[in-house]
Amino acid sequence: MHDTTTLLIELGAVILGLGLIGRLALRFGLSPIPLYLLAGLAFGQGGLLPLKASEEFVGVGAEIGVILLLLLLGLEYSASELVTSLKTQYPSGAVDFALNAIPGAVAALLLGWGPVGAVALAGVTWISSSGVIAKVLTDLGRLGNRETPVILSLLVIEDLSMAVYLPLLTALVAGAGLAGGSVTLLIALGTVGIVLYLALRHGRLISRAVSSDNPEMLLLVVLGLTLLVAGVAQELQVSAAVGAFLVGIALSGEVAEGAERLLTPLRDLFAAVFFVFFGLSTDPTEIPPVLVPALLLAAVTTVSKIGTGWYAARRAGIGPRGRLRAGGVLVARGEFSIVIAGLAVSTEPRIGPIATAYVLILVIVGPLAARYTEPAVRRLGEWRSAKSAARGTGAKAPADDGAPAGDLTSSDSAESGPQPRDAAAPEDQPGLPSH
Repeated sequence: MHDTTTLLIELGAVILGLGLIGRLALRFGLSPIPLYLLAGLAFGQGGLLPLKASEEFVGVGAEIGVILLLLLLGLEYSASELVTSLKTQYPSGAVDFALNAIPGAVAALLLGWGPVGAVALAGVTWISSSGVIAKVLTDLGRLGNRETPVILSLLVIEDLSMAVYLPLLTALVAGAGLAGGSVTLLIALGTVGIVLYLALRHGRLISRAVSSDNPEMLLLVVLGLTLLVAGVAQELQVSAAVGAFLVGIALSGEVAEGAERLLTPLRDLFAAVFFVFFGLSTDPTEIPPVLVPALLLAAVTTVSKIGTGWYAARRAGIGPRGRLRAGGVLVARGEFSIVIAGLAVSTEPRIGPIATAYVLILVIVGPLAARYTEPAVRRLGEWRSAKSAARGTGAKAPADDGAPAGDLTSSDSAESGPQPRDAAAPEDQPGLPSH
């Protein structure tokens, strides 16, 4: 009984603390993720007040948090939207990988981590945070902007790439070797292909089988199905997270909307527990020695993500200001970076501290980059133009291609991509997909 009492006290204190620091972050317009990580660092091994009784429970809650994060992300998109994104934006996805994964791999090799560490850190620096970016777009009122479908397309490509990357990383961490890794990868690709085929051809039948007018029954069926598929996927070394993502893709229509509404509070709770758990498993004394490499890596990949957004938006016919906004929004890293580091930490323990420091930096810099990249570059251009004019060179100020957000004077033939169901897009923008 004493152990149960201690468990309840610790869990109550953790959840209450998360609620309070989350409110504090929202008051200052920041993402609560860095504060959750800091809370985990404070109460984990080597922290101020280590938690003992609730550590196992928090570990299970963290696994559920990852599964719910990916399920809710999958619910945002349909299989047809994923296929469309791959067809229209795959060159931008390739550029995204080259510009942002390579710096992580090079850094790992320079640090002497070996090939597994290089593959893991490449993933940490490659994948943007869908959760943080979705919140930033909402907070800044940019869901209706013409660059937003481009941003969402890139995020979808990154998330779908995880269906290949995570099983491969899992096999490498387990020491499966080339043959074992190839088998795992083929299983993952086959699983993804089958799920996408079923979702495209029989998505309505699946949704109808899961559907229920009773919210309680819908919650139980969707959550149970997701955990079951995630467990089977984990057994096949495809990754529980990818299994949950594929379940979200397979559901559509009213079922997806109802499940999202019911599961969002659970996702927020367990996602917070997940970030705390990662902090709990990282010794805070190991972060200062890796702070300089983390800062350098964050600086390089901030610039590379802005370049990625610029390239992708330019391909879609978006003007310079929209390109800068797209690049700035993509800077944030978060949940996937932590998931990848968590997978690799058993093989390369040094990746935990540097990933924590890296995510802490970019989850703070990300919202600031989204808000200020375009105004800062514009003002720099105006200052240089004014300076040139003062010297008598007659230089002209840069053209303004869309002062208000979402009012870009660029080509109307921009490529479209997946839109969130609650996107406040302009009414005159046709063809917005609905899940």
